[in-house]
Amino acid sequence: MSETETSVDPILFRKAMGSFATGVTVIGVLDGERAHGMTANAFMSGSAEPQLCVVSVNKLARTHALLVKATGFGVSVLSENQVAIAAHFAGKPNSRERRGFERLDGAPVLRDCCATIAATKIAALDCGDHTLFVGRIRALEVSERAPLIYHRGAFRAFSDKVAKAPEPEIW
Repeated sequence: MSETETSVDPILFRKAMGSFATGVTVIGVLDGERAHGMTANAFMSGSAEPQLCVVSVNKLARTHALLVKATGFGVSVLSENQVAIAAHFAGKPNSRERRGFERLDGAPVLRDCCATIAATKIAALDCGDHTLFVGRIRALEVSERAPLIYHRGAFRAFSDKVAKAPEPEIW
Protein backbone atom coordinates (compact mmCIF):
# COMPACT_ATOMS: atom_id res chain seq x y z
CA MET A 1 0.00 0.00 0.00
CA SER A 2 1.44 3.42 -0.95
CA GLU A 3 1.63 6.50 1.32
CA THR A 4 -1.36 8.10 -0.42
CA GLU A 5 -3.63 5.07 -0.03
CA THR A 6 -5.65 4.42 3.08
CA SER A 7 -7.55 1.40 4.28
CA VAL A 8 -9.60 3.44 6.75
CA ASP A 9 -12.94 5.05 5.88
CA PRO A 10 -12.35 8.86 5.96
CA ILE A 11 -15.65 9.47 7.81
CA LEU A 12 -14.74 6.87 10.42
CA PHE A 13 -11.27 8.45 10.71
CA ARG A 14 -12.78 11.89 11.45
CA LYS A 15 -15.23 10.37 13.94
CA ALA A 16 -12.43 8.54 15.77
CA MET A 17 -10.18 11.62 15.87
CA GLY A 18 -13.13 13.74 17.04
CA SER A 19 -13.59 11.39 19.98
CA PHE A 20 -10.43 12.82 21.51
CA ALA A 21 -11.52 15.78 23.66
CA THR A 22 -9.15 18.71 23.32
CA GLY A 23 -8.78 22.30 24.32
CA VAL A 24 -9.42 25.13 21.88
CA THR A 25 -6.82 27.73 20.92
CA VAL A 26 -6.52 30.71 18.65
CA ILE A 27 -3.16 30.87 16.92
CA GLY A 28 -2.12 34.47 16.29
CA VAL A 29 0.46 35.53 13.72
CA LEU A 30 1.64 38.88 12.45
CA ASP A 31 1.53 40.02 8.83
CA GLY A 32 3.61 43.14 9.16
CA GLU A 33 1.93 44.95 12.05
CA ARG A 34 -1.50 43.41 11.44
CA ALA A 35 -2.48 40.37 13.53
CA HIS A 36 -4.35 37.41 12.06
CA GLY A 37 -5.76 34.42 13.90
CA MET A 38 -7.26 30.99 13.42
CA THR A 39 -8.97 28.54 15.74
CA ALA A 40 -6.97 25.36 16.25
CA ASN A 41 -7.54 22.37 18.48
CA ALA A 42 -4.49 20.45 17.22
CA PHE A 43 -2.13 22.04 19.74
CA MET A 44 0.10 20.45 22.34
CA SER A 45 3.09 20.77 24.59
CA GLY A 46 6.10 19.55 22.66
CA SER A 47 8.79 19.42 25.32
CA ALA A 48 9.47 20.57 28.88
CA GLU A 49 13.20 21.06 28.24
CA PRO A 50 13.54 23.00 26.08
CA GLN A 51 10.04 24.43 26.50
CA LEU A 52 8.33 23.82 23.16
CA CYS A 53 4.78 23.80 21.81
CA VAL A 54 3.39 22.39 18.57
CA VAL A 55 0.41 23.40 16.44
CA SER A 56 -0.86 21.51 13.40
CA VAL A 57 -2.27 23.73 10.63
CA ASN A 58 -4.01 22.70 7.41
CA LYS A 59 -2.03 23.82 4.37
CA LEU A 60 -5.23 25.29 2.85
CA ALA A 61 -5.84 27.59 5.83
CA ARG A 62 -5.21 31.29 5.15
CA THR A 63 -3.07 31.52 8.27
CA HIS A 64 -0.78 28.72 7.05
CA ALA A 65 1.05 30.93 4.54
CA LEU A 66 1.56 33.56 7.25
CA LEU A 67 2.97 30.97 9.67
CA VAL A 68 5.38 29.70 7.02
CA LYS A 69 6.82 33.23 6.67
CA ALA A 70 6.59 34.21 10.35
CA THR A 71 9.40 34.05 12.89
CA GLY A 72 6.97 33.36 15.71
CA PHE A 73 3.36 33.07 16.81
CA GLY A 74 1.03 33.51 19.75
CA VAL A 75 -1.29 30.94 21.28
CA SER A 76 -4.44 31.84 23.21
CA VAL A 77 -5.93 28.90 25.14
CA LEU A 78 -9.62 29.83 25.16
CA SER A 79 -11.79 29.81 28.25
CA GLU A 80 -15.27 28.28 28.33
CA ASN A 81 -16.99 31.65 27.83
CA GLN A 82 -15.15 32.30 24.54
CA VAL A 83 -17.25 30.13 22.20
CA ALA A 84 -18.11 33.13 19.99
CA ILE A 85 -14.40 33.96 19.63
CA ALA A 86 -13.62 30.34 18.71
CA ALA A 87 -16.37 30.39 16.08
CA HIS A 88 -15.20 33.75 14.73
CA PHE A 89 -11.63 32.53 14.15
CA ALA A 90 -12.93 29.21 12.76
CA GLY A 91 -14.43 31.06 9.78
CA LYS A 92 -17.79 32.20 11.13
CA PRO A 93 -17.11 35.94 11.47
CA ASN A 94 -19.11 37.87 14.02
CA SER A 95 -18.68 41.64 13.75
CA ARG A 96 -20.13 42.08 17.27
CA GLU A 97 -17.47 39.90 18.83
CA ARG A 98 -14.54 41.66 20.49
CA ARG A 99 -11.50 40.16 18.88
CA GLY A 100 -8.72 42.66 19.37
CA PHE A 101 -5.30 41.18 19.83
CA GLU A 102 -2.90 42.26 22.54
CA ARG A 103 0.83 41.58 22.47
CA LEU A 104 2.68 39.18 24.73
CA ASP A 105 6.40 39.67 24.15
CA GLY A 106 5.44 40.86 20.66
CA ALA A 107 3.18 37.89 19.81
CA PRO A 108 -0.54 38.46 19.10
CA VAL A 109 -2.75 36.95 21.80
CA LEU A 110 -6.33 37.43 23.01
CA ARG A 111 -7.48 38.60 26.44
CA ASP A 112 -9.46 36.71 29.09
CA CYS A 113 -8.01 33.30 28.16
CA CYS A 114 -6.89 30.34 30.28
CA ALA A 115 -3.34 30.88 29.09
CA THR A 116 -1.44 32.87 26.49
CA ILE A 117 1.89 31.90 24.96
CA ALA A 118 4.47 33.73 22.86
CA ALA A 119 6.64 31.37 20.82
CA THR A 120 9.53 31.68 18.40
CA LYS A 121 9.09 29.33 15.44
CA ILE A 122 11.99 26.89 15.31
CA ALA A 123 10.66 24.28 12.88
CA ALA A 124 7.96 23.59 10.31
CA LEU A 125 7.47 19.88 9.60
CA ASP A 126 5.44 18.43 6.75
CA CYS A 127 2.61 16.24 8.00
CA GLY A 128 0.46 15.25 4.99
CA ASP A 129 -2.16 17.94 4.35
CA HIS A 130 -0.97 19.81 7.47
CA THR A 131 2.25 21.39 8.73
CA LEU A 132 3.44 21.01 12.31
CA PHE A 133 4.82 24.34 13.53
CA VAL A 134 7.14 23.99 16.52
CA GLY A 135 7.67 27.00 18.74
CA ARG A 136 10.15 27.67 21.53
CA ILE A 137 8.15 29.32 24.31
CA ARG A 138 9.59 32.68 25.28
CA ALA A 139 6.76 34.08 27.44
CA LEU A 140 3.47 32.93 28.91
CA GLU A 141 0.64 33.97 31.19
CA VAL A 142 -1.82 31.70 33.00
CA SER A 143 -5.22 32.33 34.64
CA GLU A 144 -7.59 30.16 36.68
CA ARG A 145 -10.37 30.29 34.05
CA ALA A 146 -12.02 27.01 32.99
CA PRO A 147 -11.09 25.89 29.45
CA LEU A 148 -13.23 25.59 26.35
CA ILE A 149 -13.31 21.98 25.11
CA TYR A 150 -13.90 20.57 21.62
CA HIS A 151 -15.34 17.04 21.38
CA ARG A 152 -17.21 15.23 18.61
CA GLY A 153 -17.69 18.35 16.50
CA ALA A 154 -18.99 20.64 19.25
CA PHE A 155 -17.67 23.16 21.76
CA ARG A 156 -18.24 22.05 25.34
CA ALA A 157 -17.68 23.36 28.84
CA PHE A 158 -15.20 21.69 31.14
CA SER A 159 -16.81 19.95 34.14
CA ASP A 160 -15.40 19.26 37.59
CA LYS A 161 -12.80 16.55 38.07
CA VAL A 162 -14.08 13.01 38.57
CA ALA A 163 -11.06 12.01 40.62
CA LYS A 164 -7.70 13.57 41.36
CA ALA A 165 -5.08 11.96 39.17
CA PRO A 166 -1.50 11.71 40.41
CA GLU A 167 1.06 13.92 38.70
CA PRO A 168 3.16 11.93 36.23
CA GLU A 169 6.73 11.56 37.45
CA ILE A 170 8.14 12.76 34.13
CA TRP A 171 6.83 16.31 34.61
